Amino acid sequence: MASRRKSRILAFQALYAWDASGVPLSELLSFSWLGEDSAAGMDDELKNFARLIVAGTIESIDEIDKAIGRHLEHWTFERLKRVDLAIMRTSVYSLLHQGDIPAQITIDEAIEIAKEYGAEDSYRFINGVLDAVWKERAPGAGR
Repeated sequence: MASRRKSRILAFQALYAWDASGVPLSELLSFSWLGEDSAAGMDDELKNFARLIVAGTIESIDEIDKAIGRHLEHWTFERLKRVDLAIMRTSVYSLLHQGDIPAQITIDEAIEIAKEYGAEDSYRFINGVLDAVWKERAPGAGR
């Protein structure tokens, strides 16, 4: 598995912990919530990319949640599974603020992570929301 995917997984897990239990940002970015064995096996590049995503997502959470909210047809934030929300938040951060990463890669990575960590059909829902956010940001760009 590419280290960027591992970083994205780590970032979504950190966002999940932040949303579920209010883990402070400093603790999220130190990865102390992982346990020593898990954190010890990660290289600095992986941790730094995950830190960038986590900090950027939390810093831009209002903008990100508004972008997601505009594309939740017949859904509210309260109905979203926290895993799905964490995946979408980190991915929307990337779509809006990491212009050097192609949207297709961001969306494809989110789909793969959702297939592994989300409910059975989560990936379809996440794909639809992310695709809509991207098209809204870059009309006519597609994926």
